[in-house]
Amino acid sequence: MSNEHDELVKLDRRHVWHPYTQEQTAPPPIPIASAKGAVLHGVDGREYLDMISSWWVTSHGHAHPAVAKAIADQAQRMEQLIFAGFTHPPAVQLATRLAKVLPDGLSRVFFSDNGSTAVEVGMKMACQYALNRGEQRTRFLTFEGGYHGDTVGAMSAGRSSGFFDAFESMMFQVDTLPFPETWEGDEQVEQKERAIFEKLDRYLEAHGQQCAAALIEPLIQGASGMRICRPAFLRGVAARLKQAGALLIFDEVMTGFGRTGALFASQRSQVTPDIICLSKGLTSGFLPMSVTVCGEPIYEAFLDDTFDRAFAHGHSFTANPLGCAAALASLALFETERTLEKIAVIEATHRERLAQLAEHPNVRHRRLCGSIAALDVVVKDAGYTSQVGPKLKAFFLEQGLLIRPLGHVVYLMPPYCVTQEQLGRAWDAIFQAVDEIP
Repeated sequence: MSNEHDELVKLDRRHVWHPYTQEQTAPPPIPIASAKGAVLHGVDGREYLDMISSWWVTSHGHAHPAVAKAIADQAQRMEQLIFAGFTHPPAVQLATRLAKVLPDGLSRVFFSDNGSTAVEVGMKMACQYALNRGEQRTRFLTFEGGYHGDTVGAMSAGRSSGFFDAFESMMFQVDTLPFPETWEGDEQVEQKERAIFEKLDRYLEAHGQQCAAALIEPLIQGASGMRICRPAFLRGVAARLKQAGALLIFDEVMTGFGRTGALFASQRSQVTPDIICLSKGLTSGFLPMSVTVCGEPIYEAFLDDTFDRAFAHGHSFTANPLGCAAALASLALFETERTLEKIAVIEATHRERLAQLAEHPNVRHRRLCGSIAALDVVVKDAGYTSQVGPKLKAFFLEQGLLIRPLGHVVYLMPPYCVTQEQLGRAWDAIFQAVDEIP
């Protein structure tokens, strides 16, 4: 190890508190000096393939020159501007661009700064929308296993994910229905969906007039283990909510910007929500930014001659010009680099390699959607705290791979620049891991 490496680890251990980490038992963090494409370059000279897009944010690859240049150019003009009473070209251009690429009707863009706040905005928007219309809709419907962020409203919506028991006293009550997770070869999926629809019908019959909105991660629940549902389920939920007059909020913080094979999961599922929450891949991982987008009817319900009906929400870095510049550059790359075609190739490779594990005794519940592939390792202590998780993570790091299992769930979500050789290396390591580790 180099002196620089050792000194960084020492100072990190003394002053830094890492997220989702038990600091007392976690191994020393790995100092990274730089990153390019799908490769992380360690301070000690080691390289790691980033097979999870650095917590699902890096879209086109680390340090993509087009995004870096856009940020640098914007920094020479203006780095920050109060967004109450002012506007600027990158924000206007980004809002206009998003309105063009999102499903029809989603046209009003509210800026914030991360996935949790995007969800908080969506929930507050739905609540006040009902209030401004003279309706008493204060209930929210969510789905078991859903994770929507770590702020109080987002935690409340995601309380069934199991991450927030320590904060139970801070959260407000939400209503929760099962999530019909499915996988390759699942013969019970239609039966599961029918059972949930029956529960949803009963819920809406009893509480539909009090329900402000339902919140769901469309197609894939991320943090709960890359649990997949079918587009048909989302269409059934959307139709029932519309009939009951409740809004549908899609949390596309993870699924947006190509992860599911389409630009948005709402497009792949052929469902247009009333409100959509976006972050992570919005700026291709360069800068924190998020948006919550709704249609004109919701926006118009906040218009009035007095401030009483206005949406009193905002953040210091709302519509930060640098973030907007990064997002515009990232969106442009989807066209200039034919990114969706790259994702189709990644998906085909995932499908081929998953099929080769169909009969493996240590693997079950193989699943796939766009650039995301996942499988469950067969263990006795399944779940996020499964003892196999740290073992698998350590094994992959020894192989020079950043693959961060969700307990007993192994998944790949590479940046779109990943090569077939790099992706093959990751799959070869997974094959070895399921042979040797459980």
